[in-house]
Amino acid sequence: MGIGAIGLEESMALFDKQIRAASASEKPTKLSDGGGLYLLVKPNGSKLWQMSYRFERKQKTLSFGQYPERTLAEARGKRDEG
Repeated sequence: MGIGAIGLEESMALFDKQIRAASASEKPTKLSDGGGLYLLVKPNGSKLWQMSYRFERKQKTLSFGQYPERTLAEARGKRDEG
């Protein structure tokens, strides 16, 4: 595990089946796909694609749209454009 990953499990790429099965909980949940890309599952059930990155030593977040309007493949493509 790298620095800052204490207590976090190694992430593996998501599958569409996992995304469809993800359900809302009391707190927002992040499902990681790797490379900073993750699906944020909000308590109201909405699912948003976001990517975390650093710029000038500051943590930043990009949003790529809502699932299923933005597919897993499209979100990965946006991540890889960078």
